[in-house]
Amino acid sequence: MANFTTHIAVGTLVSGALATVTLAADVVHPENLIAVTMAGVLGSVLPDIDLKDSRPSRAFFGGLAVFFSFVALFTTAGKYSIAEMMLLWLGTLLFVRYVVKWIFHQMSYHRGIWHSWLAAFFCALATAAFYYWVLKRNDGVAWLAGGFMLAGYLTHLVLDEIYSVDIMDTRIKASFGTALKVLDMKHPGHSIAMAAAVALAYLVTPPTRTFVEGMSSKPMWSSLQSRALPANQNVWFGYDIRNIGNSIPALAKRANTAIVPAAAPQGNPISTGTVEPKAKPE
Repeated sequence: MANFTTHIAVGTLVSGALATVTLAADVVHPENLIAVTMAGVLGSVLPDIDLKDSRPSRAFFGGLAVFFSFVALFTTAGKYSIAEMMLLWLGTLLFVRYVVKWIFHQMSYHRGIWHSWLAAFFCALATAAFYYWVLKRNDGVAWLAGGFMLAGYLTHLVLDEIYSVDIMDTRIKASFGTALKVLDMKHPGHSIAMAAAVALAYLVTPPTRTFVEGMSSKPMWSSLQSRALPANQNVWFGYDIRNIGNSIPALAKRANTAIVPAAAPQGNPISTGTVEPKAKPE
């Protein structure tokens, strides 16, 4: 299988490409695009949480422990003494970090249900719900984050399958077919549990109307198609590539001069995004 560095590098590349297209299409506010892109990067390493000593597993349960420990602290503030609240905070932190992690790894194995389409959809739905209910993003942004999570997750599974083919020895490894599967046929109970989790996650997801209408907007797709390449395909970054040899001295001279900030472009500005409601005038 691919190692952590490869997964994070390819996941970042795929998420970055999707973010570039998303920004060009004016789908979402630039300030929300960072949070959405991070969901894709996280998805590219999340399937390896079932690997006991992997960095994704340690980071996931570590973050989960911190989150739930502070949830326990804030929900009991004022009800107990300082000593009791500190014990509750520390107990929750250690319980999630070690006990929950241990239970999870006793019930899972590598290349099991977490390496499946079913798990990918669960994580996408859970991400949409998390962005909507916890991070308080609007429903369109929440579903966009879920889409990025799904793309990153599937990138991980595809990459593992690619690494299952030994091109140099022209053979297919025994692990081929275990990473990109619909569900886990070896452990039907795990598949049933994940299917139930998908159903429950869907029940708490935000409405889809804003996202569907935004992503199916004809003007948005037309604008994106028109901006895919420069209007004049011989001119890139303001320079005619047919005369690039003659432009090198001019570029060198320009690099040694002070740069004056250019005026903001008037055409096709980044505004509110097609999956975010426009701000109401006060």
